[in-house]
Amino acid sequence: MSAKFDTFAALHIAGDPIVLFNVWDAGSAQAAERAGAKAIATGSWSVAAAHGLSDAEALPIDLALASAARIVGAVTLPVTIDFEGGYAVDPAAFAANVAKLAATGAIGCNVEDQVIGGKGIHPVDAQAARISAARAAVGPAFFINARTDIFLQAAPETHDKAKVDAALDRARAYADAGASGFFVPGLADLALLRRVCEASPLPVNVMASPGAPSRAAFAEVGVARISHGPFPYRAALASFEEGVKAAMR
Repeated sequence: MSAKFDTFAALHIAGDPIVLFNVWDAGSAQAAERAGAKAIATGSWSVAAAHGLSDAEALPIDLALASAARIVGAVTLPVTIDFEGGYAVDPAAFAANVAKLAATGAIGCNVEDQVIGGKGIHPVDAQAARISAARAAVGPAFFINARTDIFLQAAPETHDKAKVDAALDRARAYADAGASGFFVPGLADLALLRRVCEASPLPVNVMASPGAPSRAAFAEVGVARISHGPFPYRAALASFEEGVKAAMR
């Protein structure tokens, strides 16, 4: 597992970002591996939808862990899991859940700072405490990708230097707490993203979406990791639905 972690961590290169085309089950993970993916990442929205559930931890943690274990067992590549809010607010309970995830063989996870089932974002100190507890529980060979929801929770036209500064405060606090990477989904303004990449102490992860900048454009501003979130699942299901319609004509 340590070797897979080392391989995965080394793929985070500013200016030459690793592309993670997010999967939702063992079959889609195997398809990604066959297509030449360098690592496997799940998307919580997609995993939940594949179980007929909504996002925001509607998928019970036991199912989330079982799904992670099946995906890890189905491929030879490093696997990182979108673990939402870690299914707990209390740092000790959060850390225990991340340790359970690490026990599936996953070499990393995303953890987000939005309030699951509520509004807003956890205070930076509280989120840093959760990350610190998780790091103590799993040790150094586990990639904790700390996500901030500052940009997802604000309309794109309101993204500005003040939000970047707030995000960077979190990047520094999360790095001090033991995070391995910094995820800023929702931020697509390349000038603002460059500021984040230049000042973040952690490799920066963005989320590609329809209409977002290209991989080359993200690379040019210093991005180290590009995720695709729920969009691969949505595209696959749209194709499936069209196939059903065509078969009934």
